[in-house]
Amino acid sequence: MATEIVLGDAGLLKPGPLRWLRALAWLCALTVLCVLAFNVAADSSLRISALISGQPFIDRAHAPHAARLIAVIVGSIGMLAIYALGVRFAERRAPREIGLTYLAPDLIVGLVIGGALIAAIVAIMWAAHWVTIAPTPITHVAESLKEAVQSGVIEETLMRLVIFRLLWRVTSVWPAFILTAVLFGALHLSNPDATPFSAACLVAGEGVGAGLYLLTGRVWMSIGMHAGWNFMQGWVFGAAVSGLEVFAGGPLQTHPVAGTSDMLSGGGFGPESSAASLAVSLLASIACMVLAWKGGRLKVRSEPA
Repeated sequence: MATEIVLGDAGLLKPGPLRWLRALAWLCALTVLCVLAFNVAADSSLRISALISGQPFIDRAHAPHAARLIAVIVGSIGMLAIYALGVRFAERRAPREIGLTYLAPDLIVGLVIGGALIAAIVAIMWAAHWVTIAPTPITHVAESLKEAVQSGVIEETLMRLVIFRLLWRVTSVWPAFILTAVLFGALHLSNPDATPFSAACLVAGEGVGAGLYLLTGRVWMSIGMHAGWNFMQGWVFGAAVSGLEVFAGGPLQTHPVAGTSDMLSGGGFGPESSAASLAVSLLASIACMVLAWKGGRLKVRSEPA
């Protein structure tokens, strides 16, 4: 069952002079609060883990993999809790977009969608002889789970619930969607081996995350999709994820075929920066957004101020 999408019409977002400016200011403030809450909660978890184990805490990078995974889960909970409190007090409404009723089924469906999409992309690349796939011994999984949870929760919460929703409040749904998609691609340009083409591939897939949020009115399916995509791409297939080699340790290793163009093989950025990814992501985005449009999910109900 879909949750009704409400952009916010009370508190800081109540109708009146300069609502667009208030919404933008709240967008910036809520982004900072969410990121700060994640980091504080995650660091606190790591310090407590070190204290319990009797080991000195140095920094996140030197903590055990299991402790880092727990810290990310704690940080995610802290981030979502601050988001909920911010919405309740600043927007004077219940944060139904993170209601827990459909958390498990939404996450599971999202994980399947994300994993299936990147699996289809890699299958096309392998069939076209743009990449090779070879089995490797499994060495670890906790670090990859940590990265998948972290990227899914942080990026989808900020992109969907903060930036997309509040830009929608400022303008309308399509400008908000386009701006959010372009921002997502641009933010990855600083990653290793990033190119304008890799950014364009990421932009092409933004309709999936946005569409799942629109279709459900909740963020959980988008989080699952993002986490499933990254985990399948990085751990299962052993490929770079947005230019990063942080998911290693899974059953397979995927590498570009020598002499193949980066636009076909993904190069050092990974399979999501390939012609196959551009096509599959774009088709999936169009499908999700069309479903949202046909379902009347591009319109929102206004609440009384």
